[in-house]
Amino acid sequence: MTERVALIGSGNWGSAVAKIIGRNVRKFDHFDNKVKMWVFEEKVNGQNLTEIINTKHENVKYLPGIQLPSNVVACPDLLETCRDATMLVFVVPHQFVTSICKQLKGRIPANCKAISLIKGIDVNADGFRLITDMIQESLGVPTCVLSGANIANEVAEEKFCETTIGYRNRADGELFRDIFHTPSFRVNIVPDVVGVELCGALKNIVAIGGGLVDGLKLGDNTKAAIIRIGLYEMRKFSKMFYADVKDETFFESCGVADLITTCAGGRNRKVAEAHVTTGKSFDQLEQEMLNGQKLQGTSTAQDMYNILSKKNLCHEFPLMTTIYKICYEGLPPIRIVEDI
Repeated sequence: MTERVALIGSGNWGSAVAKIIGRNVRKFDHFDNKVKMWVFEEKVNGQNLTEIINTKHENVKYLPGIQLPSNVVACPDLLETCRDATMLVFVVPHQFVTSICKQLKGRIPANCKAISLIKGIDVNADGFRLITDMIQESLGVPTCVLSGANIANEVAEEKFCETTIGYRNRADGELFRDIFHTPSFRVNIVPDVVGVELCGALKNIVAIGGGLVDGLKLGDNTKAAIIRIGLYEMRKFSKMFYADVKDETFFESCGVADLITTCAGGRNRKVAEAHVTTGKSFDQLEQEMLNGQKLQGTSTAQDMYNILSKKNLCHEFPLMTTIYKICYEGLPPIRIVEDI
């Protein structure tokens, strides 16, 4: 059977993986060579972004300077992108998943499977849901997750790194590994969707803490402490809500490696540092610094706080609670080390 891959999303990270997938599908007989990529249409210098991508083979807005394979075709219509796809790759901000799934429901092939590259959780009145569960329940398709120490520009430049795919069905995990694995982007697959996904979501909160430490110029020892406490709270939360999460997952790229790299680089760290040095709000800095991208750490901190406060668990997660209060309640950044 020939598999057809569709990419839902085309930002910085979406474009970086488009480069990998476009190349990889050409290496195997069981993939169709054409990869459709859904692009939220916008004008760049008076021209449609899809048109630029399809003629220049470059996402000049979100991943400038990187050539995309010619078999990656930008498409402004979501349904057209996914109509005959058997493998869906979700790589959009988590706020958009619900509306995307509503549009796709009943419109994709019965033999479809999906993978989420999204870092976040969905909080609602009843508690919270994982993004993979949202996709799986909305569309009725088995859903894997990919997460790792993967800063998009470095991946696009083919600097060596690792990533982790969490699967429920090993055959699906192996199929998705085929479209992602390269000598410079090494994929390991593990039977722990929940663990991989929670690591990817929660580490962005800790990265805000890392950036606050940098802005306060507290040094490397303090940052190491924030990373350690953050990893401890990530594992504690995961185990508290999902008993079958595996300890080994925290030692994969999606766990400790992603936590280290996100606290060293990445947008959450950068904006949190600027919050300390400029005194500006996170919302204002997101507008000024991120070229239309979303800051995931602050919104996930808020989601997390909503879950913890409802269950009277804030005292058990002092780091995540303090980061939330610095982001949303005007708590002075120095409290990052005083309240934990």
